[in-house]
Amino acid sequence: MRDVEGFDEFYRGSRQRLLGYVYVVTGDLAEAQDAAQEAYVRAWQRWATVGRYQDPEAWVRLVATRIAVSRWRSLRSRVRAHVRHGPSDPVPEPGPDTVDIVTAMRRLPQEQRTALTLYYLLGLSVADVARETGAPAGTVKARLARGRAALTGLLTVDMEEARDA
Repeated sequence: MRDVEGFDEFYRGSRQRLLGYVYVVTGDLAEAQDAAQEAYVRAWQRWATVGRYQDPEAWVRLVATRIAVSRWRSLRSRVRAHVRHGPSDPVPEPGPDTVDIVTAMRRLPQEQRTALTLYYLLGLSVADVARETGAPAGTVKARLARGRAALTGLLTVDMEEARDA
């Protein structure tokens, strides 16, 4: 069982000092807040042990520092990769057909959208879609049929509206 009151007292008594310390180390308040929060979460998860340390704040301070340094190293590695490989290729904007399909899909019920996406975009079998959604295979088949019919109607209407315009 965890000592909730002991941890709360520790947290209230040390949070400002720890945040100030990590802020000075990182130079970024948001990074400092993230690292401090993660360190306190880890302390809470191990409070039965950490709470018995002579100086639990030193443990949390060390963990927060390691988290901040780890994030800094990760960022540095990403920057190096960016410099080495250059910027990624720009992603082209979706074409009008894609926009029409996405717009029509948004008008379908969630169950039909999910079935259509898993079956047609991810290439799952009806049995796999059934397993993933927790629906019987017959229900998946019905959702696919109804979804296709609804999409046909929605896309046909949109095409007729485009011609009339």
